This record gives sequence, C-alpha cells and structure tokens, in this order.
Amino acid sequence: MHKKKILIADDELYIRSLLKSALATECVVLEASDGEQAVNITRAEKPDLILMDILMPGTDGYTALHEIKQDNATSTIPVVMLTGMSFKPHKRLAKKLGADGYITKPFDLEDLTDKVRRYESMTVKMPADPGSD
Repeated sequence: MHKKKILIADDELYIRSLLKSALATECVVLEASDGEQAVNITRAEKPDLILMDILMPGTDGYTALHEIKQDNATSTIPVVMLTGMSFKPHKRLAKKLGADGYITKPFDLEDLTDKVRRYESMTVKMPADPGSD
C-alpha cells in the first residue's frame, strides 16, 4: 500500500516543518511556500489532500484554491484551509470557492493529525472546526 501524499501550502517554514514532522511517518509530505507553488505541485504530484494557508505572498490561498478546483485534473483533490483567519466571511468564501474543510490557527497538533488520519480513512469531507459555518 502506498503512502498518501499531503501538500502543505504555507509561507511559514515553522508550520510546514511542524506538520511535516508530525505526518511524515504516515504520509509523503510535499511543501509549497506560496499559492503558485501549491498549484504547480498539485498539478504535477496530484496529492491526496492539501492543507492550504490563505495569506501567502504572491498568489494567495483563495486564488490557489480557485485554480485547483477549476482544473478538471485537480478539482476532486480535497483542500482544507489552514489559516489564522477565523472570521465567518472568510470561511464562507473558502467554502464558496470549493474548500473541503477549514481549520484555524492556532491549532492543536494532535487534533489536526487526528483529523488528517480520519480524513484519509473516509470518503466524506473532513470535519470542520467545531462552531464553524
């Protein structure tokens, strides 16, 4: 059985490193530091799941999400926004653009890895943060 591929798209090296160290034993972890890299890596590697920040330099997470969901080759790849933007309008916009989940920073690392594991074993969308719309 092959390891699942997860793309972590975040401009903060600390976040990418933290998630990579938590997930690398169970998954192949790909990294992008901006939205343009995320789109390019998604098209080339077809990850099983994308964890995407919103505020990144250059192409932001919303734009990258939109490009991924509009491309027939990548539109079915689940994208979960992982961001510090906790206001409901941001969550609604992410959902409208096709996000499959929304997790706010700061996050509990154990809770996040549990959600990723649950997501990998299910065919339904990843659970959103409690209380999110």
